[in-house]
Amino acid sequence: MAQHDKNFSKDMFEPAHIDSAKSEEISKPSLNYWQDAWLRVRKNTGALISLVVLLLLTIMAFLGPVISGYDSAAQKASQSNLPPKIQGLENISWLPFDGMLERKNGEVYDVYEQKQVDEYHWFGTDSLGRDIFTRVWKGTQISLYIALLAAVIDMVIGVAYGAISAFYGGKVDNVMQRITEILVGIPNLVIVILMIILLGPGILSITIALTITGWVTMARVVRAQVLKMKNQEFVLASRTLGAKDNRLIWKHLLPNLAGVIIINTMFTIPSAIFFEAFLSFIGLGLQPPLASLGTLIDEGFKVLQLYPTQMIFPGIIISLIMICFNMIADGLRDALDPKMRD
Repeated sequence: MAQHDKNFSKDMFEPAHIDSAKSEEISKPSLNYWQDAWLRVRKNTGALISLVVLLLLTIMAFLGPVISGYDSAAQKASQSNLPPKIQGLENISWLPFDGMLERKNGEVYDVYEQKQVDEYHWFGTDSLGRDIFTRVWKGTQISLYIALLAAVIDMVIGVAYGAISAFYGGKVDNVMQRITEILVGIPNLVIVILMIILLGPGILSITIALTITGWVTMARVVRAQVLKMKNQEFVLASRTLGAKDNRLIWKHLLPNLAGVIIINTMFTIPSAIFFEAFLSFIGLGLQPPLASLGTLIDEGFKVLQLYPTQMIFPGIIISLIMICFNMIADGLRDALDPKMRD
C-alpha cells in the first residue's frame, strides 16, 4: 500500500476544471461550400494530375506554334513525310526522334540526309511538307475552342430552359418538355449534315450542330433539381417575404445548382471534342487549311502503315485531353455532389 500511495496522490483524482467559455470554441476556421469542395478535390490525386496535364496542354496549344517557328499552312514538297527528329535526341537509337525510316527490305536510312534537309521537325512532316508539331497544337486550339464554345452555349441554354420549365410548371412545363422530346428524337448526324448543307463545312456549322440538341441533357438535369428544390422551406420563406420569380431563380435556386451545372458541363466538353473529331474523321468537319485534331488523325490514318507517327501524335493529344476532362469531372462530382461524399 505504501508503494501505491507514493505513485498516486489524491490530487490526481480531483475533477477536471473545464472552462465553459471555451466549450463552444471552433478550433479550425469555418469553411464555405467552395472551400470545402476544394479540399475534397485536393485529396483526389487523379483529378489534380489531370488538371496539371490539361493546363500544360492548353499552354502548349498557344506556345507550341511559336516555339516551332514554322507556319502551320506552309507547304514544302521537298520535305514531305519526314519522320520526327529532335535536337539532342537524334543520337539515341531507341527513341523515335532520330529521323530514320525503315525500308521494306529492312534497311534503315536517314530521310533528312537523303532529302538534304538541315532543319528539325519534332513530330515530322505530312505529305505536303507541313510541320506536324505546329499543326497538332493549332489543331488543339481549334478543338478546344469548339468544345468550350459548345459547352458554354449548352450550359446557358440548358440551365435557363430547364429552370424556367420546372419553376413555372403546368402548361409551360408540358409544352417545353414536348419540344425537348422532339429534339432528342432527331439524330445529331442528321442535324450536322443539314447545317453543312446550309452553311458549308466549318467551325460555325459544327458549333451550331453541337448546340442544337446538346443542351437537352443539361435542361433535363436542371429541371429535375429545380422541381425538387422549389418547394423547400428556404424558397417558400423567400416567396412569403415577397421575393419575385426572377430573384427566386437567380438568387436561391441556381446557386444551389452550381455543383450540378459544373459537373455536367465538364462531362460535356470531352463529348464535344470527340464528336468534332468524329465529324472531321468522316469528312464532315473542318476544311483545309484549317486543321483540328480530328482532321489530323484522319490524314494520319490514311498513311498509318507507312508513317504511323502522323497519326500517333494527334491521337495521343486528343486521348490525353479527353481523359483529363473526364478525370477532373469525376473529381468535381465527388467533391460537389453531397450524395457522393465519403
